[in-house]
Formats: sequence, C-alpha cells, structure tokens
Amino acid sequence: MTRTLSPSAHRRRAGLLFCLPGLAFLALFLAYPLIYTVWTSVHDVELGQLLGGTEPFNGLDNYRAVLDDPAFWHSVRLSLLFTLASLLLQFTLGFALALLFARPFPFNALLRSLLLIAWLLPPVVSGTLFRWMLDADSGAYNALLRAAGLGALSHDWLTDPSTSLAGVILANVWVGVPFNMLLLLVGLHTIDPELHEAAALDGAGAVQRLRHITLPLMRPVSVTVLLLGLVYTFKVFDLVFVMTGGGPVDSTRVLSLYVYEVFFTFFHFGHGAAAGLLLLVVPLLVGVFYVRRLRREEETPAGGAV
Repeated sequence: MTRTLSPSAHRRRAGLLFCLPGLAFLALFLAYPLIYTVWTSVHDVELGQLLGGTEPFNGLDNYRAVLDDPAFWHSVRLSLLFTLASLLLQFTLGFALALLFARPFPFNALLRSLLLIAWLLPPVVSGTLFRWMLDADSGAYNALLRAAGLGALSHDWLTDPSTSLAGVILANVWVGVPFNMLLLLVGLHTIDPELHEAAALDGAGAVQRLRHITLPLMRPVSVTVLLLGLVYTFKVFDLVFVMTGGGPVDSTRVLSLYVYEVFFTFFHFGHGAAAGLLLLVVPLLVGVFYVRRLRREEETPAGGAV
C-alpha cells in the first residue's frame, strides 16, 4: 500500500532538495579543504614525502615549530599593525565621506560612484597602480613633490624598510574607504531627520548633534563595519604580494605571506597548514563575536538596552 505524504512532509522534502546543491558546494569547497588542512597540520608533510605517499603523524609538532619560529611572531606583529592602522584610517575617512554624501549637493551621485571604483578594482590592479605611484624614479608621488619644489622629500617608498609598510597601508586604505563609506552612508540614512531638526531647534550645534545623536545611533552599523573590515584586512594577501612581495627585509611580510612562503617557497606543508589554521583564529573569534552580537540585538526588545 502506497503511503501518502502530508503537505508538510512534501514541503520538508522539497526544502531538502533545494538545499542539496548548496550543501554539496559547502562540502566540496569548504568542509573538505578545511578537514584536509587540519589533517595536514598534524602530519609531517614535506614535498618528498607528499610525492612518496608517506606522511607520518606528528601530533602538535607542526604547531610547536610555528609558534617557536621568530619569523611567525614578526609576521603576527606586522599583521596587527597593518590591520589596526588600516581600520582606523578606513573607518575615519569613510565616516567623513559618508557624512559628506549624506547631504544633497550637485554631482553627489556621480562623485559617490567614482569613489566606488577603488573598491571595485581587483586588489592586484590596485597594488600594481600604487607600486607605480610610489616608485622612486617614475612614481607620481615623487613627481608631485618635485613639481611642488619639495624634491628633497622624494623617497624610495617601497624599497625602504622604514616606509614600505606605510605604503602598503596607504594602498589598502584607498581600497577600503569606499566600502566603509557605503555601509556607513546606509546607516546614516536610517537616522530620522526629525531628531536633528528637534536638536537644532533646541540650540544644539553640528558637533553636539554628531556627538549625541549620530554617533550613538550609528554604533551598531559602526561595529559591523569594523568587524567586517578586521576579518578582511587581517588576511589580505594579494595587495601586499603585488606591491612588495613581503620585502624589503621582511618589513611587509604579514601573516598571510608567511603562510604562503612556508607552503610554496620552503614546501613545509605541515608547518604551512598549522600556520594557516592559526591565521584563522582572529577572523574566527571576530566572526563568533559578530554572530553573537547580532543574535543579542535580535533578542533585545525594541527600546531596550543593546
């Protein structure tokens, strides 16, 4: 006797069928690489052993080797400095531009669209552009300094270890400012204009309205922008690789480049897998914090404390 499924069972089965392509994609391109990376990180995998098919289990030795490597901690410090400096400048400039474009003025939409070009360009293109602009001989920045009579300030920006990281941060800020501006501008449009009008009628100036109305109401959006920026910036690879390749003298070898070099320069796949998983620690912690914050905001009643 054929069993008839209820309408709810039909819906559940249809939902599972619709989910199968997405689940297959996640299993193939996310779960399997992650599981294989974890497996590699606890085995002694070198190039010769990989070709020979013998990869002995070594437990946490790869993690110990990475954590005992001074170059790893040097890359961690550079990544933290690169990330914090980029976030500070991106968010500050993005917020200032969002405040500017929140007001109507001629060519507002056109200028806003032009600013998005920096974000839409591939990082490889942006890195190549800034590598040329910061070039010692034919770079645009040194040419402008010489044209302004400040030729004494011209500098080998990317070949000097004292300024190379600043040059990479400048390029990353240029890429990230439009993203910050766009999200913050959306947040500004959600603020009721009547709040500013009422405050202005009560005698509050522009700075007071910014401090007591705009900034508090923009806090959820600001936190989201900063967390997303941190996750993206901490693992930036292509921009730094194109501009400096980690040099000079390892002055720009951030953590992502350290993992790349361990993998593809020294072919220590076990060490590279361990370093790659350690690279995921900061974005993972930030992601957990972000998800918990979103859940807490959804559970908070309207008008309650966040």
